Amino acid sequence: MSDQALQVLREKISAVDEQLLALISERRTLTNDVAETKIAHHIPVRDQKREEQLLISLIKKGKALGLDPHYVTQLFHVIIEDSVLNQQAMLAERANPGSALPLNRVAFLGDKGSYSYLATQKYFSRRPGELLELGCQSFSEVVHKVENGEADYAVLPIENTTSGSINEVYDQLQHTELSIIGELTHPIRHTLLTATTTSLEKIKTLYAHPQVFTQCSHFLAELGNVEVKTMDSTSSAMLMVSELQRDDVAAIGSEAGGNLYGLIAIKSNLANQKENHSRFIVVARQAVSVPLQIPAKTTLVMSTVQKPGSLVEALTVLKNNNINMTKLESRPMPGNPWEEMFYLDVEGNVADGPVQNALAALKDITRYIKVLGCYPSEEISPTKVAAASALAE
Repeated sequence: MSDQALQVLREKISAVDEQLLALISERRTLTNDVAETKIAHHIPVRDQKREEQLLISLIKKGKALGLDPHYVTQLFHVIIEDSVLNQQAMLAERANPGSALPLNRVAFLGDKGSYSYLATQKYFSRRPGELLELGCQSFSEVVHKVENGEADYAVLPIENTTSGSINEVYDQLQHTELSIIGELTHPIRHTLLTATTTSLEKIKTLYAHPQVFTQCSHFLAELGNVEVKTMDSTSSAMLMVSELQRDDVAAIGSEAGGNLYGLIAIKSNLANQKENHSRFIVVARQAVSVPLQIPAKTTLVMSTVQKPGSLVEALTVLKNNNINMTKLESRPMPGNPWEEMFYLDVEGNVADGPVQNALAALKDITRYIKVLGCYPSEEISPTKVAAASALAE
């Protein structure tokens, strides 16, 4: 095939891609119109039966066009997730009039290229208003910027699928009056980044955030005699390597972040678990109202009385109200040796009866309880289609 013929084909593909983008944009507009109807008639955002019927129909039509069922399913999972998140954002904005800001000042750990920076970009891409990024050197600085009014929001990592809970953030939540207003889960893809073209064998020094080293401990063990230097953020590690311009030093971070510092990715998928995700929370000075049509989570902190079975008694309250607990974390109480504060994430809305009943019951049996926030759940589980492969036969 000549270069000219190849160029013609590429131009045709580009034209089709532009048509696809236009159609996806049109589809999003239509789903926003659907959201208006749901707002007016108090209809839940998600209708998984309708989503399943849609996927079954699309798989069958895709087969007629020569498309693989798995490919069609994966493609429309992304499209449906985008639709659900956009509708949720629209409903949340309507439920909180006056909350939309022309400029969103957001504090996060690190600088451009850090995982918190990427999570911030992802979360606020669905919100109105311009984004002003405020990088910080510690979690306490992140929180203080919102507390003193320098920032409107903070984005904080709360847990990771490989390294577990980020205790320092839980400790910050124990001492702040800020409210959790949102969450998101972001994939963490650790990559070895260098400033020059080099090889793995030449690396003598590695820079990264301590959490990153924990998540990549198996890779570090395989490297052997390499000096590990901890940094206060992933972006600081990448900046250091960029400034050194040596072939024997490297940082661990995201490939997208490394691109911002002119770094080269020489090895990918470094985490112990290949499905490595971090969950982030968004905090602000004021709580938000979450419409009942939106799946919600509530985070609370409590201290139980010092007697056998007190924690079990508290958790039984959740069971009796048919409330699913998705997270339980304990942290020491400062000044009270051997006493713990318990952090709980539950599925449910503080405006709904079951959660209200549970909170009332918990107040009677705990020494201290406080709601840290009720917020839209952005963990959109893909709709499963039974025997998708059989449907395509």
